[in-house]
Amino acid sequence: MKRFDNEVVRNTATEFVAAKLAEREDRVRRSGQSRYLVEPNVKDGKGGLRDLHTLFWIAKYVYRVREPDELIKRGVFDKQEYQLFRRCEDFLWSVRCHMHFVTGRAEERLSFDIQREIAVRLGYTEHPGQQDVERFMKHYFLIAKDVGDLTAILCADLEDSHAKSVPVLSRVMAKFRPLKRRKLAESDDFIVDKNRITVAAANVLKRDPVNLIRVFYLAQKHNLAFHPDAMRAITRSLKLIDAKLRDDKEANRLFLEILTSKNDPETVLRRMNEAGVLGHFVPAFGKIVAMMQFNMYHHYTVDEHLLRCIGILREIETGGSKDAPLANDLIHKLLPGNRTVLYVTLFLHDIAKGRIEDHSIAGARVARRLCPRLGFSPADTETVAWLIENHLVMSSVAQSRDLSDRKTIENFAAVVQSAERLKLLAILTTADIRAVGPGVWNGWKAQLLRTLYYETEPVLTGGFSEVNRAQRVAMAQTEFREAMTDWPADRLERYVAKHYAPYWLKVDLPHKIEHANFLRAAEDAEKSLATTIGYDSGNVTELTVLAPDHPWLLSIIAGACAMAGANIVDAQIFTTTDGRALDTISLSREFERDEDEKRRADRIADSIEKALRGELRLPDTVGTRAAPKGRIKAFALEPTVVVNNQWSHRYTMVEITGLDRTGLLYEMTATLSKLNLNIASAHVATFGERVVDVFYVTDLMGAQITSPTRQAAIKRALIPLFTAQEAEAKHGKAQSDAKA
Repeated sequence: MKRFDNEVVRNTATEFVAAKLAEREDRVRRSGQSRYLVEPNVKDGKGGLRDLHTLFWIAKYVYRVREPDELIKRGVFDKQEYQLFRRCEDFLWSVRCHMHFVTGRAEERLSFDIQREIAVRLGYTEHPGQQDVERFMKHYFLIAKDVGDLTAILCADLEDSHAKSVPVLSRVMAKFRPLKRRKLAESDDFIVDKNRITVAAANVLKRDPVNLIRVFYLAQKHNLAFHPDAMRAITRSLKLIDAKLRDDKEANRLFLEILTSKNDPETVLRRMNEAGVLGHFVPAFGKIVAMMQFNMYHHYTVDEHLLRCIGILREIETGGSKDAPLANDLIHKLLPGNRTVLYVTLFLHDIAKGRIEDHSIAGARVARRLCPRLGFSPADTETVAWLIENHLVMSSVAQSRDLSDRKTIENFAAVVQSAERLKLLAILTTADIRAVGPGVWNGWKAQLLRTLYYETEPVLTGGFSEVNRAQRVAMAQTEFREAMTDWPADRLERYVAKHYAPYWLKVDLPHKIEHANFLRAAEDAEKSLATTIGYDSGNVTELTVLAPDHPWLLSIIAGACAMAGANIVDAQIFTTTDGRALDTISLSREFERDEDEKRRADRIADSIEKALRGELRLPDTVGTRAAPKGRIKAFALEPTVVVNNQWSHRYTMVEITGLDRTGLLYEMTATLSKLNLNIASAHVATFGERVVDVFYVTDLMGAQITSPTRQAAIKRALIPLFTAQEAEAKHGKAQSDAKA
């Protein structure tokens, strides 16, 4: 061993550490950059077992130790930190072993379909507002956070021994800063050591607890990283954050400065969260730290989602969000002071998750208590509370209502009530959706929000304006004409005339161009029926269908997709002035490689064309398909059907919510048709495992459904579409409980 140390290890620590950390970065990138992904990789993910292994391998090489407890003697860890290392390792090994036992294979991803069973095996129970699986996953994420803390401690110690380069919040600025110790002009309680902020004396936090907030403010202001001594002092002084400190004006001023700073607020807030300061200073935030929501829509824990929202809002403010032009524009048109309102709202909008009551209402109550503490006026406090209480409204209306129906816009305007609130809500909604996870935000959603905003704005600023609407249609057509320079002028004008106003307002330019080229190719080939395939951002394949319009068209397309095993997650349905339908169906992607996915999509497109030509009997084919399996079976969701006439003067709205599955849209549309209802428009949306499908219908005479008896019949016919799978999901949960 001495020979190995002398001939191999000596003077190579820096290279070894650099190689191991590069290896870790690559591994984390492949498994997901965040340690707060709701389906984490227990072995290779950030905060997982391999991070602990890497930590110890580096320590063994650099410090020449054989066992982890020797790191105490070396002064890298103290006894508490070593015990934490052991607790993390024991917990992660327990979880990993149970995963292997449950699946019968070397499964490393803690996916939704096994999370509940692991939770029950480890003894977690349900509490009010939180399922057993959510409590288990919260513990998992807290352990992952602890692994991150231990890694930070080791890396900081390596920096002191020059085995690793010095990290700072802004590496560019670091090049111009001296590495020697220096004082900060704002406070004698802190010094800078190698571009890392640390305490000047052991008692500075106890002497003035405001320093627990000030240290983060100064680090942010001067682009400083945190010295391990400072982080240790902070984590051991969390008891100093009491009611007196929370009510301290200076502490709250500094916190608000951090939150609304133009210098990377997301990163500093994340450091505050990792140190435990954020959860102690804002107790409501502490309750949602490491909290996951047991659904397939949200990709991150609640606290991580909120911090990402702040980062995305800052990106919007700097104009970095190229896919959100409306929000980029509106944020610079807010009234003075509403920038701060917006940052605080985003920080608080999901802060009441995990409670029995609606999180929007409970969150508004939290805001009414916290905002005065931060120095907000009663008016600004009420604006924050209103935004939190209504933060889901704009997204819901944009994605599941007919935006070309005047009644929809009037109803939405009645909720919003002012143009300034509309601006704030549009920016809030954009940041919220974008922070949910990769692939959730897309051009289609951006266009829907933009349409809803511009449809509602004139109502709030002086009455419903058809002129304004006509101008926006003309602008959209002009933008399209400018993009289609290779088309003959007369053919371009004939094409523009084929689409109604809602098409020009709801579809983004890239899709308009794709549609135009698709229709041109179909026309040149003299095809009345055609399909084409495209790929949107995220895990979605787009299939566009051109066909003669008729009442059963959507139902046939949905049935053909179900027959081919494809799950519809979104649908954009338009008719043309020459009696054809242009429908874009978004399907859950199954293959990572475009070549494989294209072969699958071609089979689905072929099924659709055969079904539309009458060559397939859909009811028989779809009925023989097996019940869905996989991740979605882990969820139980009570189905609801709402039938009302409040969202349209002409149509009855049928809103159906429940657990998604292959073939569901086909069965819904077929059921509505069997009830002698005409489907005027459909708005299909999927949020993880939850489907929200809205149909605007009339009877065969074109009238609304006003009879309570007939409305009840619609509900009775639709609810059974969900009952079998709901019973199966509940049976799965009962089986997990029984195994315990």
